[in-house]
Amino acid sequence: MAAIQKITQLHAQWDTQDPFLFCAFHNDKYPKGNGQLGPATSLAGRNLGQDFVQKDGWAMYHGSKVPGFPGHPHVGFETVTIAEEGFVDHSDSLGAAGRFGQGDVQWMTAGKGVQHSEMFPLINTEKENPLLLFQIWLNLPASSKNVEPYFGMMWNEKIPVVSTQDNEGKHIQIKLIAGNYKDTKALAPAPDSWAANPENGINIWLISLEPEATFTLPKGAAGANRSLYFYEGEMLYAEEFEIPPMHQIKADPTEELVLKNGNQKAQLLLLEGKPINEPVVKHGPFVGNTRKDIETAFMNYQQTQFGGWPWDSHEHTHAADRGRFALFPDGNLQKP
Repeated sequence: MAAIQKITQLHAQWDTQDPFLFCAFHNDKYPKGNGQLGPATSLAGRNLGQDFVQKDGWAMYHGSKVPGFPGHPHVGFETVTIAEEGFVDHSDSLGAAGRFGQGDVQWMTAGKGVQHSEMFPLINTEKENPLLLFQIWLNLPASSKNVEPYFGMMWNEKIPVVSTQDNEGKHIQIKLIAGNYKDTKALAPAPDSWAANPENGINIWLISLEPEATFTLPKGAAGANRSLYFYEGEMLYAEEFEIPPMHQIKADPTEELVLKNGNQKAQLLLLEGKPINEPVVKHGPFVGNTRKDIETAFMNYQQTQFGGWPWDSHEHTHAADRGRFALFPDGNLQKP
């Protein structure tokens, strides 16, 4: 039986399958920094506050001086933010903060409501500041939609990475954000996450293939949804298909999928898991099961601001010379 069900081209926001809501992909070639964490180049001609056009290979997004996403609310789902290159300055309404990047992952459960900002500080002033980032929206079941918000960090140094070879000695690397590959398990996800129950079969992997490597994606859980995102490389070959980069492969998880890489290093993201199978009603960053859920979330936000905003700016950033860190709502400070 063939494993591949559908192949589609990718755009800025990647289509996902239940239990995932969507995946944002940021691949920005930011220039040198100006010493204040912004770009050392003119911002003329950009629609500041709403700059998504990738002029010169990068965008300011909603930032005015530093690229990124100033304070905004979330309700009813989780964000899994994988910062493979570059940095993110996090601040939120719980009082939590952090700077993460260079392979770190932030796992945040919005639950009943939280505000956070995600700015992309351009720390390097002597060289460019490339950013490669995935933000995956993972839904919560109705039973967990109103849990307390949670802020968690996975430092790159502690994230399990499996290095293996194919029959020709070509190298394959699998970085496990969630789930397991053979006998290697990822770090624990957020406690109220759909991923916290192993029976839900959630796998979030970053897969790197050496040129001409062959990788067999093993069988997953029956009933799960499986999507592979081929975001960097020259060509993949699978089941008589030639698949160029920036394409999504939807596959049957009950069948192995053999991938043969082309002449350049290939990079893929795997999102897999059993669906929640509940109605989804979305309004921007608010996710519920019914329209009433959204109305309640708006009312709660208007009344409480989800705890308010304890920072001096909705575009809050940390000191340029500060390294990677996480400050938790209870005041606990953690560094990798």
